[in-house]
Amino acid sequence: MQKNNKKVTGNTSKISKLKSSNGVDLPLLIVVLMLVALGLVMVLSASSPSALAESGDSYAYFKKQAFAAFLGLIAMGILSKFNYDIYKKFYKAIYVLSVLILFMVLIPKIGVESNGARRWINLGMQIQPSEITKIGLIIWVAGYYSDPKNNLNGFWNSCLKPIVAVLIPIAVLYFVQNHLSAGIVIAMVTAIMIVMSGCQLKYIGYLVGAGIGGLAIIFPFIQGKLAGGFRSDRIEAWLDPWKNPTGTSYQTIQGLYAIGSGGLFGVGLGESKQKYLYIPEAHNDFIFAIIAEELGFIGCTVVLALFATLIIRGIVIAIRAKDTFGSLIAIGITSLIAIQVILNIAVVTNTIPNTGISLPFLSYGGSSILILLSSMGVLLNISRSAKKI
Repeated sequence: MQKNNKKVTGNTSKISKLKSSNGVDLPLLIVVLMLVALGLVMVLSASSPSALAESGDSYAYFKKQAFAAFLGLIAMGILSKFNYDIYKKFYKAIYVLSVLILFMVLIPKIGVESNGARRWINLGMQIQPSEITKIGLIIWVAGYYSDPKNNLNGFWNSCLKPIVAVLIPIAVLYFVQNHLSAGIVIAMVTAIMIVMSGCQLKYIGYLVGAGIGGLAIIFPFIQGKLAGGFRSDRIEAWLDPWKNPTGTSYQTIQGLYAIGSGGLFGVGLGESKQKYLYIPEAHNDFIFAIIAEELGFIGCTVVLALFATLIIRGIVIAIRAKDTFGSLIAIGITSLIAIQVILNIAVVTNTIPNTGISLPFLSYGGSSILILLSSMGVLLNISRSAKKI
């Protein structure tokens, strides 16, 4: 009996050591600030030639990005102190808004069309609704799996129902905005969150089988849209970049030139040659190529180390979160950043076909940096109430 009492006492003392950290995760905050600072420097460097050619002001893109980053940092500070529990009360409404906002691109004078796609809305500043939808769906999935009112027993409730719900905005992204890459990211993040929620492996096997079967059924209906279109051209450019070096493969080849010329230490900050209108919009999706050219292998390694640290801290916050809702949000936000980093760098290095996915914190994009920093505020807030051993 005494041994058992000692055991219980020991376990109780361990549990009593679990306390709220009451402070933000400093390593995460520092890494985010470093990525934002590096992103601003690289946007200035990569965009100055094209900005000068387009507007006569080499700081044009930098000013817009700096302003968006400033707003994002304010939002991050506010949301880091705003109790994330409130999102759980409205997770269903957040899902509805996340879907409806995607249709705003169809509103005349608000929706903006560029390069044959309507992916932006103009509300004083140009915003990509899909960026908001990504975070909204993460909150919804976390809310669904942490709501005690939901019966999570069985294949339909525990796995299939949330997937069907997420397929709706993915379909809107594809058919309304022609934005398949955002749909792919959402699907991957949702899959990770479902697995981490505790969905049984046999159900996951059912999902994989159903996914393969569903793809076989719908493929004949979308084959015409895929074949002969820009996605088909991108796949051909990926398989054989030198087949059309001045056409669809041009951006990829110029990016590889930039990476190859960077060497170990790079040609020096601001000294890139490829940014002089060789790489189209070098400050956007292909900014990693400019980083490789100017900062070299060492600079790329530092960037990857910063992202790795951010992802690790996100995982730690998810593990230590006080509840399932916070844990799943942390997993979702961390997965979102990790997937976008992997896909972007894979595109720039021609490991996969061009998907049009930006590099978090580093690529130019006001709505992207604003929403990313806001999501970091949510993650920092979760870390405030996370348990510390």
